Amino acid sequence: MLRVIIADDHPVVLKGLKEILQENFSDMIFDEARRGYELINKIHKNDYNLVLLDISLPDINGLEALKEIKKKRTRLPVLIVSMYPEEQYAIRSIKAGAQGYITKRSASEELVAAVNKILSGKRYINPVFAEQMVLDFESDTETPPHEKLSIRELQVMKLVAGGLTNKEIAEQLHLSINTVRTYRVRILEKISVKKTNELIWYAVKHGLVE
Repeated sequence: MLRVIIADDHPVVLKGLKEILQENFSDMIFDEARRGYELINKIHKNDYNLVLLDISLPDINGLEALKEIKKKRTRLPVLIVSMYPEEQYAIRSIKAGAQGYITKRSASEELVAAVNKILSGKRYINPVFAEQMVLDFESDTETPPHEKLSIRELQVMKLVAGGLTNKEIAEQLHLSINTVRTYRVRILEKISVKKTNELIWYAVKHGLVE
């Protein structure tokens, strides 16, 4: 039997992912986690064959959870299943140690294809996105400034653009207000803007606002 753990804080998503996999893989049993630290603890205590991991978790960013998982279980395959489009997080996820990335908008057939490929020891990225990456590379397309942001900086940027205050961001990400202020300064420098309203405009222009 294959043991699969799914980390997502939305019950409907959890149920949907399990139903799709149950219909296509008769040899799977499932566990679930609603938070990042819960997932990390379960992986430390149990053996799994595959992890399905969301990026947006209530306590820590999914990619931070991924890095913690890989410190202890380097060979454990992880498939990121996220609401964010590939151009925002796919490459970051692969660099952080994930074996694949799909969006929650993907058809069930793509989820099955991704799981099959990863369980066979390969990586999975949507073919259309992979082709676009090659085209961008061949055309020497300039990388947008936000691609230089760290995972945490990008997370803070999205929250700033969403209208949250420093205090609200600090509470949501479990950071100090001074740390959030530091992140904001770094973000403004890296994307070459001077004011918060310019940051918001930049985020909207590049589709970074949820």
